[in-house]
Amino acid sequence: MRHILLFIIFISLFVSCKQETTMTEKPTEDQLIAKAKKIHNNVITLDTHCDINIKNFTDSINYTQNLSSQITLPKMTKGGLDVAWFIVYTGQDSLTTIGYEKAYEIAMSKFEAIHKLTKEIAPDQIELALTSDDVRRIHKDGKKVAMIGVENGYPIGTDIKNVKKFYDLGARYMSLSHNGHSQLCDSNTGEADGIWLHNGVSELGKEVIVEMNKEGIMIDVSHPSKESMRQIIELSKAPIIASHSSARALCNHSRNLDDEQLQWLKENGGVVQTVAFTSYLNTEKFEKRNKIEVQIAKQIADSMNVKWLEREEVMVLTTEEKEEYYDFLGKMAAIRRGKIKNMNDLPPAVDVVDFVNHIDYMVNKIGIDHVGISSDFDGGGGIEGWSDASETFNVTLELVKRGYTEEQIEKLWSGNLLRVLDEVQKIAQDL
Repeated sequence: MRHILLFIIFISLFVSCKQETTMTEKPTEDQLIAKAKKIHNNVITLDTHCDINIKNFTDSINYTQNLSSQITLPKMTKGGLDVAWFIVYTGQDSLTTIGYEKAYEIAMSKFEAIHKLTKEIAPDQIELALTSDDVRRIHKDGKKVAMIGVENGYPIGTDIKNVKKFYDLGARYMSLSHNGHSQLCDSNTGEADGIWLHNGVSELGKEVIVEMNKEGIMIDVSHPSKESMRQIIELSKAPIIASHSSARALCNHSRNLDDEQLQWLKENGGVVQTVAFTSYLNTEKFEKRNKIEVQIAKQIADSMNVKWLEREEVMVLTTEEKEEYYDFLGKMAAIRRGKIKNMNDLPPAVDVVDFVNHIDYMVNKIGIDHVGISSDFDGGGGIEGWSDASETFNVTLELVKRGYTEEQIEKLWSGNLLRVLDEVQKIAQDL
């Protein structure tokens, strides 16, 4: 009898150990992909920064077609990207009446292009959302979602009424500056030469912050200087966002947020949208690869009869000249992506792993509730594995590989950003 009991115990232990071993076995690649696909289909994926070229919003050339641009409706569908924030961007020019008027015209043309896409070109495929409820309703209806962000408050000029005008046109976030100091606040670019215009936010900028709080427009701090960001948080009655920035601790670029800025943002209740921009993610990999990519870019520019400009030369262009040059850069980048795909023995590219490293870092530093995702597509963004909207799933897959749950992935992709939008709009109603 004793031998029988020992045998039963031995068998029980063997089965138990085998079950435990099975349970701790790492999932296969196929299992991870299947899990990621399920999560990717369940959550609303939202990208807070996609630049636009108004030439792609016409009756003959538009986002219903598979254009060379990184964001189109077919690419969003293929990659499972649900929400794209289209950007009303104007480059920084002189702080003069003429400069403001030209910038305003450009801004209005971009608002009109986005409205044309959602109301005339493809209303059956994409709709403009103004609230988080709109986002969920449109997504439930099976359509893609468009939202609008303003990159650079420069086109406001000195007319405070333009804040409401932009809100009425659908703007739900706006940064007060871009590359160069605006009339509203200093830019991060001041770090390069130590020259500041306002030592933070200007008096007009303070008025704009009040108006943005009253209207319900999220304040974006991705381009303003660190001191501007500190003052914006101090002045704003609502949470803020960094629409496309990463962690400075991992990549020392002035466009990224350092640990102190991340802590400010956490205490403010805001969110930083990690950006898939190579030079903001991994300096070493970017610099090695960039030497070759610039050579290719110069060859393409030469073949297109366009003079290649260094960053400093671009900065001094007029608003119209910048728009024209950025148009060329978009076309060039598409051609370059095609060339690079057929090249061997290149240095490793900045990729989705580098991107999610920044997400990991910021989640560990300030918590899962304050981190989100952005691409900066068609504005210089795009990495290996997420080079355009058609590869959006790869981000979710990498998050699953890192052990993020569906609830956490939902927060990263859209939950956190929409929470901030809700809070900003609620505060606007209270005000």
